[in-house]
Amino acid sequence: MPGTTSDELVTVRYARWDGVDRPFTLVTAATPRSPGAGEVLVRIDLATVCGSDLHTVHGRRPSPVPAVLGHEQVGTVLAVGPGVPSCVDGTPVVPGLRVVWSVTASCGSCRRCLRGNPQKCQGLRKYGHEPFDERAPLTGGFATHCLLLPGTAIVAVPDGLPDAVAAPASCATATVAAVLAAAGPLEGREVLVTGAGMLGLTAVAMAALGGARVTAVDPSPARRVRAGQFGAARVRDVNEPPGLFDVALELSGRTEGVAACLSALDVGGIAVLAGSVSPADAVPVDPEWLVRGLRTVTGVHNYRPADLQSAVAFLAARHAVHPFAGLVEGAYALSDLGAAVRAAHGADAPRQAVLPALG
Repeated sequence: MPGTTSDELVTVRYARWDGVDRPFTLVTAATPRSPGAGEVLVRIDLATVCGSDLHTVHGRRPSPVPAVLGHEQVGTVLAVGPGVPSCVDGTPVVPGLRVVWSVTASCGSCRRCLRGNPQKCQGLRKYGHEPFDERAPLTGGFATHCLLLPGTAIVAVPDGLPDAVAAPASCATATVAAVLAAAGPLEGREVLVTGAGMLGLTAVAMAALGGARVTAVDPSPARRVRAGQFGAARVRDVNEPPGLFDVALELSGRTEGVAACLSALDVGGIAVLAGSVSPADAVPVDPEWLVRGLRTVTGVHNYRPADLQSAVAFLAARHAVHPFAGLVEGAYALSDLGAAVRAAHGADAPRQAVLPALG
């Protein structure tokens, strides 16, 4: 890099995904230690393998190839460029601050951003989903470092919140916070949650905290037991009629889960769909049933900055009440990312941990 001395560079490593059925390639490179305007250089302390990463790796979800995947992580700020805004709650972003950050970076000025939907910015950048650029590769969580772009929401992580619990806030927990915000007040309501994976268990805990009586549906007996540990008042197998509900939250991503949520809606009920992030069969909806029943069906994808702040606050307050630490297992080196992905299939815990510092 002309005009740049070695003292101004930091050595980084990242796992490059080169396509379906191909191994990850571990790459070592150098990047400027001083970020540009509005940028933040973060050391990644722990990342988790999300279900969306699995969809991508196995070709079930369109993605640029090659790419640096990963979008659930926690890290420590190393350097801050000029003009960096504060964290969502006003905390200054300074070196040494432990943080999580949004899965998206938004421009803040397009019509979608101005209408309150920055998570769907017309110029959206998305960590772990960007086309690979060898000149600027630090765009995903499966790396030793990430360069946060302008327009990224940053939230400070409180002391005492373990890395393994904090990392999923960047995707799973914040997405669930957005889902509950879309559902509205839950006090005294009957709430159905379909899917008791990472998102579903988080939704059970958040909804129960909000005063709802929660029923969780999942085909796995072990997951149903775990749903009870996270606050579900009732658990059901997928073949058991769950009853009627004021609110139905679909977090399994399965066509059957969507159909179950819709069929379980009582008069005036609302269904919030968030699990359907990869192609699946269509689900028919009877418009007369929708109209006469005063029912609402809405979707949530990505989330707003306030949802990430809510996610971290929730985990800080409740991680000792529910077994969130047990939802993440493993301690894979970056060089063993392929093994972490393989372990994620059929694992008891819904997340596998990657520790980039291990190599």
